[in-house]
Amino acid sequence: MRIYIYNGGLGLVGKSGVGQAIRQQWACLRRAGVPTGDRWTADTAAIQVNTVLPDSVAAALLARLRGRKVVCYGHSTMEDFRGSFRGSDLLAPLFRRWITFCYGLGDVVITPTEYSRRLLLGYGVKKPVYALSNGVDTDFFAPSPERRAAFRRRWRLAEGERAVISVGHTIARKGLPEFLDLARQLPAVRFFWYGWTDPRLIPTDIQKALDQAPANVTFPGFVDRETLREAYCGADVFAFMSHEETEGIVVLEALACGTPTVVRDIPVYDGWLRDGETVYKGSDQGEFIQKVSELLAGTLPDVTPAGRRVAQERNYEAVGRRLRDIYRREGILPQPRLSLK
Repeated sequence: MRIYIYNGGLGLVGKSGVGQAIRQQWACLRRAGVPTGDRWTADTAAIQVNTVLPDSVAAALLARLRGRKVVCYGHSTMEDFRGSFRGSDLLAPLFRRWITFCYGLGDVVITPTEYSRRLLLGYGVKKPVYALSNGVDTDFFAPSPERRAAFRRRWRLAEGERAVISVGHTIARKGLPEFLDLARQLPAVRFFWYGWTDPRLIPTDIQKALDQAPANVTFPGFVDRETLREAYCGADVFAFMSHEETEGIVVLEALACGTPTVVRDIPVYDGWLRDGETVYKGSDQGEFIQKVSELLAGTLPDVTPAGRRVAQERNYEAVGRRLRDIYRREGILPQPRLSLK
């Protein structure tokens, strides 16, 4: 039996975490020995959809007409839609109703964390909802002195010069204003924001903030995963001040690369990222400035080995096995045959 991973809409979400999650699902299932495909075949057991775009709704409805199972990935919530793009705050209540309808089309809903699972259940989603990490390729994302050196050469960083990075859409929800303020407070440090958003979607105040960014901030834009891996390995701190996430794939990538990481203290990290043990957390701008400064100065304990273990617990093999088990439990894939030996 084969899982059809629907990739319609990938052109629109390819530069986002959802696009990355779609690509990761292929790898996770293959490493778990689950056959996958990108179209309907005679042995298709279920279709797996990742967006709430109209084409995904049509694909889910077609699957139901064909008598096949539908698996909906719950990457989006009303909470992480707010503060994103132009007009998102006004549309958030309607968005909640829309995604509740979309997820209701699934026989099974999978969402990255217990936090996002609670949100979806609170919306009234009645189907089984499982919390399962998007996963991270810990073979690819790993510490490397060579890639650290390459990053420093690429950006002509002087001996002893420090670098702080962040990754994501250039939007308020991802903590862009706070990142720019952090750069102003630490003018001797180089700051790099990896990611891109269509300027037509960016609210006026965020576009103004981008235009007035301090001189020590560089925007490399959207880059390939090899260049991003180099940045994680080369950075002295990964500062991810996002206000809302359903998981944060980039956090797992940074942890896998052994990058000292500071995140906002928000509920999505409760229970799996511990302040002072695997990452450092900040509740306000003062704490961000303090903890980033102390990491750069080397006065905080090194928790990167424990952070990498968190990532390894969510590697492709582990996530693939868990996803295969969910499919077996829900009758999408057959149970393994018992050996008589």
